[in-house]
Amino acid sequence: MSTEVTLSSDNFQTEVLNSPVPVLVDFWAEWCMPCKMIAPAVEELAKSYSGRLKVGKVNVDDEGDLAAEYGILSIPTLLVFKDGQMVRQQVGALPRPAIEAMVKEYL
Repeated sequence: MSTEVTLSSDNFQTEVLNSPVPVLVDFWAEWCMPCKMIAPAVEELAKSYSGRLKVGKVNVDDEGDLAAEYGILSIPTLLVFKDGQMVRQQVGALPRPAIEAMVKEYL
């Protein structure tokens, strides 16, 4: 079972902005090869930090308005939210240690 949350305009406020724990948001698309490359690392982090970090995924093809709201021009783009604020942004595929380092400082 996946520990990642599928995010949409309908649940973004509740799942991300009102989250009591930091949230890693992965903006991706089905056709994006770099997105597929980082997906296993993102899912592993969701499991490893369950309860301390929430991980959500936004399919930019389905949620264009949400992608536009956060200025997503390239994917994959990873955003870290803490206390309802975006605190970190990273564009492009990264190895798991780099993604983990990106979120660890906010845990």
